[in-house]
Amino acid sequence: MQKVLLSMALASASLLAHAASDQFEWLEDVAGKKSLDWVKAQNAISHGMLEKEAGFAPLKNQVLDILNSKERIAYVNKMGGYFYNFWRDGDHQRGIWRRTTLASYKTANPNWETVLDLDALAKAESVNWVYKGADCRYPQYDRCLISLSRGGADAVEVREFDLNKKTFVKDGFSLPEAKSELSWQGKDSLFVASDFGKDSQTDSGYPRIVKLWQRGTPLSAAKTIYEGQKTDISVSAFVAEETGYRREIIRRGVTFYTNETYLRSGEKLSRIAVPDDANISFFGPQILITLKSAWTIGGKTWPSGSLIACDFEKFQAGERQFTQLFSPSPTTALNGTTATKNFLIVEALDNVKGRLTEWRFKEGKWSQRAINAPAFGTIGATAIDADSTDDYFFTHADFLTPDSLYLAHAGNDERELLKQRPAFFDASSMEIAQNEAVSKDGTRIPYFIVKPKNLKLDANTPTLLYGYGGFEVSLTPYYSAGVGKAWLEKGGVYVLANIRGGGEFGPRWHQAALKENRQKAYDDFIAVAEDLVAKKITQPKKLGIMGGSNGGLLMGVMMTQRPDLFGAVVCQVPLLDMRRFNQLLAGASWMGEYGNPDVPAEWDYISKYSPYQNIKAKTQYPNILFTTSTRDDRVHPGHARKMMAKMQSEGVKSAWYFENMEGGHAGAADNSQKADMTALEYSFLWKMLK
Repeated sequence: MQKVLLSMALASASLLAHAASDQFEWLEDVAGKKSLDWVKAQNAISHGMLEKEAGFAPLKNQVLDILNSKERIAYVNKMGGYFYNFWRDGDHQRGIWRRTTLASYKTANPNWETVLDLDALAKAESVNWVYKGADCRYPQYDRCLISLSRGGADAVEVREFDLNKKTFVKDGFSLPEAKSELSWQGKDSLFVASDFGKDSQTDSGYPRIVKLWQRGTPLSAAKTIYEGQKTDISVSAFVAEETGYRREIIRRGVTFYTNETYLRSGEKLSRIAVPDDANISFFGPQILITLKSAWTIGGKTWPSGSLIACDFEKFQAGERQFTQLFSPSPTTALNGTTATKNFLIVEALDNVKGRLTEWRFKEGKWSQRAINAPAFGTIGATAIDADSTDDYFFTHADFLTPDSLYLAHAGNDERELLKQRPAFFDASSMEIAQNEAVSKDGTRIPYFIVKPKNLKLDANTPTLLYGYGGFEVSLTPYYSAGVGKAWLEKGGVYVLANIRGGGEFGPRWHQAALKENRQKAYDDFIAVAEDLVAKKITQPKKLGIMGGSNGGLLMGVMMTQRPDLFGAVVCQVPLLDMRRFNQLLAGASWMGEYGNPDVPAEWDYISKYSPYQNIKAKTQYPNILFTTSTRDDRVHPGHARKMMAKMQSEGVKSAWYFENMEGGHAGAADNSQKADMTALEYSFLWKMLK
């Protein structure tokens, strides 16, 4: 007991000491003159150094040509009689929202009709608008709520748009910039969760209150229908609607991984009694429940990672007979579902390779059929129109195989190739393998490796290792023309690590690295790096690593825990000051992942890996490039700013910094900015590892 009390006292003292000693907290002032002057000075140094590299300009132009290429696949979604696509290229930097018919889409050169031109809108209003999507009224698809972001931030301005007239609706629904959630409740009414003023937001900066807003009335007159707690993540409301079924749903996000879901019938709210960490959706009369923890009900236990189905009306009445639509195994995980008119297509991962199964619900019973698909790579299914057809879009890609888009038909394996992305780099001399490393606790960690077929195992090949390891995000094979041009064509090896914290093997894989177990994700990444060295694929001075957001935190931890293991680090839009992450922007929402640093016992384990607190003087760190965005209103740019400033104050000469003034959490707001960032990052890696 005395040891526990002593530990808590020391942790409390540590909290107070940090609060009084953070000399770089002024860099958290995002748009302050002093902060921005510092940013501009750092940008000039880093960009000035890297743009002089012989390969910088050619690479930037190559990447920009790829991003602007009209040969890319224009992915579409169907609304009403049209197929819609948002598109950027050299002629449309901000992008155009456009539409065509299926018959035209099937041709090599579809006839596109522009619906909204973001470049024209930005020019007319002198605002750097970034398109953030549209919520269109079902089933008429005549009016949409268009979300527009200044410079790519998460906060958006919302305006009502007439899809038939292709103009914004005069005196229509409109909301000023905020982190809002809006959805159509009826022809002339919206569910709206937004910033309504004092005490209307959660500690995470998201809406706490949901209102019902009627057309023609001011927002101030909207009726409150639900209030969450200030400590919640957010609240929202929407209508789950398909032919013959309409359900109004209110969701209270208690933590990042737990929620309460309610069915709204008139003024009455009825709790949908599933486990707090379960997710729900609907398929006709059935409720679909995805379980993140085991659930015992009716004398039977359904394992974590399962997808189960039940008649929704009977479920609400307490009569619960389930059908298991996905059963996890040690190597498999549920990866999503999509619904056609008569079929539910279940996407799964089997040892991080895509698998599809279709389920048909007919006459009160489910039946299944495995869908024939490529054995390797990432596959996906997206329903075209669940009200009218069993057709769906089928996609496939891997590291060396460009994306292919097919028109598929539930009920059989017939597919019509619609589009295929061209090869943007020469992959003829390359191959893909899947290996395993053994982590510190004995867990086997898979990783993909893309390498030359005749690779000499002389430990002399520049190698780039990418990782994330958090928030249930699964890293699967994908085709990146940028990685191909910037890295693989030059002879580099590319590695993708499937460390714990991700969702590659279901909830257990994610939950194994939560909170006090976070170090396991870091041990996994170290194990993969050491395996690459042991196999003589590379050596530490030739080994580069890259990651963004939570993966940026991973990069910071790798740099501070194993500076001897890496030659170069690219740390993108990162979390780094884990003492203050919950006080910056959306940080409070991630305490379900990392823990609460304001609780001494939790800061005790967070402090052991928090990069900002673990920078040590007189340590030889690998070369590192921090990149972030001034307009990132999700992960505060202060993390990267302060880390850079602290390293400089400790005399570290191997750190560089670049902050894009636009881009939000994505880091870039248009193709030109994306090309520049890509050229910076890969020029840095090649310079430091060649």
